Amino acid sequence: MAGLRLGPLLRQVDWETGTNATVWVEADRPCEAEVRCADGAGGTAATWHIAGHHYALVPVTGLRPGSETAYRVLLDGEQVWPLPDSDFPDSTIRTPAAAAGAGSPATAGSEDVPVRIAFGSCRWAAAPSDASHDPVGPDALDTLAATLARTPGAPRPDVLVLLGDQVYADETSEETRRRIAARRDPNEPPGEQVADYEEYTWLYYESWLDPEVRWLLSTVPSCMIFDDHDVIDDWNTSEAWLSRMRATPWWEERIVSGLMSYWVYQHLGNLSPAELAADPLYAAVREAADGTEALREFASHADADPAYTRWSYRRDFGRVRLLMVDTRGARVLSEHERAMLHDKELAWAREQALEGTDAPHPPHGTDSPHAPHASQGTGSPYDHLLIGSSLPWLLPHFVHDVETWNASVCTGRRGARWARIGEDLRQRGDLEHWAAFPESFDALTDLIVQVGGTASAPATISVLSGDVHHAYIAEPDWSRWPGRPRSQVRQLTCSPVHNSIHASIRAGFRFGWSGAGRAIGRLFTRHGRVPRSKLSWRKTGGPWFGNQLMTLTLRGRTARLRLDQARSGSSGGPARLTAELETEWTGP
Repeated sequence: MAGLRLGPLLRQVDWETGTNATVWVEADRPCEAEVRCADGAGGTAATWHIAGHHYALVPVTGLRPGSETAYRVLLDGEQVWPLPDSDFPDSTIRTPAAAAGAGSPATAGSEDVPVRIAFGSCRWAAAPSDASHDPVGPDALDTLAATLARTPGAPRPDVLVLLGDQVYADETSEETRRRIAARRDPNEPPGEQVADYEEYTWLYYESWLDPEVRWLLSTVPSCMIFDDHDVIDDWNTSEAWLSRMRATPWWEERIVSGLMSYWVYQHLGNLSPAELAADPLYAAVREAADGTEALREFASHADADPAYTRWSYRRDFGRVRLLMVDTRGARVLSEHERAMLHDKELAWAREQALEGTDAPHPPHGTDSPHAPHASQGTGSPYDHLLIGSSLPWLLPHFVHDVETWNASVCTGRRGARWARIGEDLRQRGDLEHWAAFPESFDALTDLIVQVGGTASAPATISVLSGDVHHAYIAEPDWSRWPGRPRSQVRQLTCSPVHNSIHASIRAGFRFGWSGAGRAIGRLFTRHGRVPRSKLSWRKTGGPWFGNQLMTLTLRGRTARLRLDQARSGSSGGPARLTAELETEWTGP
């Protein structure tokens, strides 16, 4: 009898029609996976095989718009979900209340139908459920799940946006280190970090078999993107960093396995049924008796050429548009051509953001040859643009200035000696956010201004980010930038979901936002001969430290933001979410 190894994950609900969804599962052997809904909707899919593991992404059809239905998962006709004697409510699929198109008065995101999007990043695998003390504090995702499970009527996110570091390939748990030691010599590189695809699967089991998180992911759709720790700390920092990694005997297997596992466990579920149908790799993997080599070849090409595929994607939730942007694999690292996004990736992001506005649309460029080509949305006008970027666009001022200084000296502007010093500091200090790619920083800013400056501009534009292990809100000042958007623009940063931060780094981030930090940052930019930035910004909330999630509720032309932190319960009781902030803003 086939067993359920991992999942189910409810990955996507179609907000255009409200009639279909996708559910991801991993089985322990080849079988037919079935999702059977209480209202008669459902779907089946045969598993496909990667490196000794068996997966299915089940298309669920026949759902009714504006409904919520419980579902079961069967493998070869035998029920495997819900688990026997489960204490959690039934997993359900909830479809938008109306899916008649963006012109409908009851479209999601309108005054009548809000869209709730919870987001965060950096979730180190939860401590064992029987542990008396979690060394990094309560897990915010765990705590959200427990809250929803025991309070069925509580507002539930329509989607979880997980902005990177879903797993930590370079910071493994004690249990994973024991498994590594039983399998190979941890004294040989890469030591106690994961080495290959099999060890990557252990990270996903450790993270997603957590009972609360497993139930949450089975009942709330999710959008995901990788960040560095999904592969390795500081992944693709610079050309010198990449050359150093490629010279090691273990890196090729690590990066190929990291991209393979990301494609299987995270990326596929980000795609719509139409995109999946247009994806030649997905077709090849499903048709093959063993899809490992096809996926391995793809991952190897994707690592060698950032334009080979596209990990970025778009999701529309009624009148809310999410552009999830790849800020790791799409980089150009040649020192004098550095870019956060290569030209094709940037052109794609611009095209997706402008579709549905009255701005002149750029010509359709040549897309990555191994990216899905089906449309991800209707092209109708929208009220809110969310740009998912694992790395923040607007940083603490001192950090931003140091990164722009570093980018300048690394090009040799202050001579070869400073270029060597700058490269060493870049790798030691994680100086590789948008500010470290100045032309890309300006290009993203220009895109926001272009979208937000049209007559049909969205009410709000929010850049959703994580990575930096604290939360804050920043608002740009457009007084020196050529052009000014009509839209309300915010940088919303929320991290970590479950991790820690050293006290010295906390102090550093606080200093980074201070007046003294800004003044010293200017000294750095003068030394680097960096022109004064045309964009300035101010922190309007935070910094907050702790395990946390932000939730945006988008209704009409208004965005409402709530920041929740996970706090230990009193007298040994369950952890709870405590609201640290509630605020809102309205666009034109």
